[in-house]
Amino acid sequence: MNVGAVLVLTADDGFGLERARQLLGERVCAVPRMRQRLHRAPPGCGRPYWADDPAFDIRHHVRQVACAAPRDQRALLDVAAAVIGRPLPRFRPLWSATVVTGLADGGTGLVFVMDHVLADGIGGLAVLARLADESPGPSAGGGRAPFPAPRPTARMLAADAWAERAVRLLRLADGVRTIRQGLTELGGARPPRMLGPTSLNRPTGPRRRLDVIGADLAAIRDLGHACGGTVNDVILAAVAGALRALLASRGEKLDLVTISAPVSARRSDTAAVLGNQVGAMLVTLRTDGHLAERVTRAAAVTGERKRAARGTSAGLLGPLFSLLAAAGVLRWFFNHQRLVTTFVTNLVGPAGPLTLDGAALDAVLPIPETTGNIPVTFAALSYAGTLWLTVLSDPALTPDVAVLTAALRRELAAAP
Repeated sequence: MNVGAVLVLTADDGFGLERARQLLGERVCAVPRMRQRLHRAPPGCGRPYWADDPAFDIRHHVRQVACAAPRDQRALLDVAAAVIGRPLPRFRPLWSATVVTGLADGGTGLVFVMDHVLADGIGGLAVLARLADESPGPSAGGGRAPFPAPRPTARMLAADAWAERAVRLLRLADGVRTIRQGLTELGGARPPRMLGPTSLNRPTGPRRRLDVIGADLAAIRDLGHACGGTVNDVILAAVAGALRALLASRGEKLDLVTISAPVSARRSDTAAVLGNQVGAMLVTLRTDGHLAERVTRAAAVTGERKRAARGTSAGLLGPLFSLLAAAGVLRWFFNHQRLVTTFVTNLVGPAGPLTLDGAALDAVLPIPETTGNIPVTFAALSYAGTLWLTVLSDPALTPDVAVLTAALRRELAAAP
């Protein structure tokens, strides 16, 4: 469940391992979760909890690799794909940064990876903002807390756990309303039905491949508005058309796709409050027609889903997945489900360019995740006027990913 981003730094700036360790070692102090690890609570004392890691050492988290020939973007993405598939040790804070040197143009890559339990997409952007030079620095009103803070006692954990349970009982009526809104966000009045089997739903293996497409953000935004929608609706429509083209090249027919789009329930976009606070919006779209037609359809569906409070579906999915996990069938469910064709994440990144220790960030490329039987997923992130769309695929199941990326480029180029 690793997610992350590839930061592409400007050429000939000399950003290397020691510089990265010094910079990140100083700036992660402003993000408490980056120096904490997960601990299991004693029986009856609630869920796992975060606590400062007294053995935290920046050298365990920041490494360097040399880019292999031909040292281009393809080689950088291959390094990122290998890093994202490497499990993070659970006895340390759940993140890593890999400096990729030796790019042909003299630039440097920085591959950031976090376990999804540490932060969702918006939380990850908040972390990036705190690490960049443009960060406002420590908040007014005090310095940083002493490190490491002592771990909570079993009595403190038990008191917090039982207080949380009492609050949930008192808010039972609110819970019923939340369930109703969660159903609206998740599937609307007509929940998605299981689609017929296709080669887009097969259990994935351990290998990953990354491909990236850049598009003009203003043109994408203009098309969305002209069709009564948003940038997100254009992305959903483009993915639907590209998947149709991919299956057509395989001799398969794809009339409908169901896309799971994460919806954040976060009330704060700061790095002080992280965690995974994400629901899901399931969007079933017809794949035929021109891009503008599909954008109009997508806008109609997402408009209905947005009537619910953002992220309320998380209150449904969390207990459901916990129940399946307790029964020992969660992995089987993920490997055999046919409700979801693919995942598409879309994040609004910085409108202007950022720098890291004086080095300009030329691009921020998002890295999504794959899970279960979904071998192709997508992540979009806008940065300084460019929309970057990343395709994460299982190369064993999608050896023809070039067909998909070519179709996506055609779709996005259709925006005026």
